[in-house]
Amino acid sequence: MTGRIVETDADVAEGAAWLAASDPALAKALEVAGPLPLRRRPDGFPALLNAIVGQQVSTASASAIWVRLEAGGMTQPDGVVAAGEEGLRTAGLSRQKITYALALADAGIDYDALRAAPDSEVISTLTAVKGIGVWTAEIYAMFALGRADVFAPGDLALQEAARLIFDLPERPKEKVLRQMAEDWSPWRAVAARLFFTYYRVAKGRAGIS
Repeated sequence: MTGRIVETDADVAEGAAWLAASDPALAKALEVAGPLPLRRRPDGFPALLNAIVGQQVSTASASAIWVRLEAGGMTQPDGVVAAGEEGLRTAGLSRQKITYALALADAGIDYDALRAAPDSEVISTLTAVKGIGVWTAEIYAMFALGRADVFAPGDLALQEAARLIFDLPERPKEKVLRQMAEDWSPWRAVAARLFFTYYRVAKGRAGIS
């Protein structure tokens, strides 16, 4: 069973209303954040390859590399394998990311089956691939598959938002934030949308770059 899937703005609004009713701090945060974004994106191999490309580089650099990958027909498994190390290097991937891209292409993931798999199976399937960590898998589950009850507590923006929203003395570590997020079930992914949005608003107000 996949549980609830976030497919529309109405789904996000329903989850936001539930969160506001469950916790005054979240209700106050929603007033600051305003309507939350849907943030759905296509699932499949390109989504995960794009996540690998974006690891530890600027958005501009990642976009430039992705354009070269698309131009070279290297955004699907067969294209990545055909390009090989040399082709991927020419597109701008580092040695480590080349290894990750080839591992993903060789993983044989059934992306259609993942759509119906339980959250835990989605995470375990993806993290079995070299270069795909828990954070990437959870982000994929939330925004590519629309899972309503997945959170990504290892994300620094979510940790900082939690610190601000709950007026904590320091950012909660991943383990602590994962425990906190249990209170936001079955709408943890909507809580993540709230935290991401709140973080951007707070960052803008504080003039943080």
